[in-house]
Amino acid sequence: MATPNPLKLKLRVNDLKQYEYCPRVVYYQYVMPVERKATFKMEHGRSAEDRLDELERRRGMRRYGLPDGRRHFHVWLTSDRLGLSGKLDLLIESSTGWYPVDFKETTGAVRSNHLFQLCGYAFLIEEAYGGSVSQGFIYLIPGDRAEPVALTDQLRIDTLNALEKIREMIRLQRVPEPTEVQARCTDCEYRNYCGDVF
Repeated sequence: MATPNPLKLKLRVNDLKQYEYCPRVVYYQYVMPVERKATFKMEHGRSAEDRLDELERRRGMRRYGLPDGRRHFHVWLTSDRLGLSGKLDLLIESSTGWYPVDFKETTGAVRSNHLFQLCGYAFLIEEAYGGSVSQGFIYLIPGDRAEPVALTDQLRIDTLNALEKIREMIRLQRVPEPTEVQARCTDCEYRNYCGDVF
């Protein structure tokens, strides 16, 4: 068993999603903790996930393309080796393997920040339960559909690199550039702190 590295900064799987979306969100949470307000989108997402939990308990595995499966809701996962932890919305235990499912209250296609978060969960599942996790799902709540995601070697490398970039940003306490997608700033809980954007 690997010895935990006490010097490795502990991060959350959610940090991977936030960093890819806008690195300043992670900066404000770790380097310059400031008061933030819950946005409508955040509150709405929580209530939608609660409703989906109830529906999901009654459904079969067909929507995931799996022959069978047992659902585990809100699974807490942690790895001292990776310095990473998080609570997964749904973990499917099937005869064909383990499958992370992350619920998203978002319209449109699966985005790169969702992929990083799902891959982070895959790392934690592999360490906790053994074996390899080759696929997961992003469940898009508004469209009521589960989108399969291949957890490729390149995605794994990119996700591990993102963890190191986050740690370096925190260690150096350097304000990162804002996201290039300014529309993301409209509903951001930290928008009042980005004086160079607004």
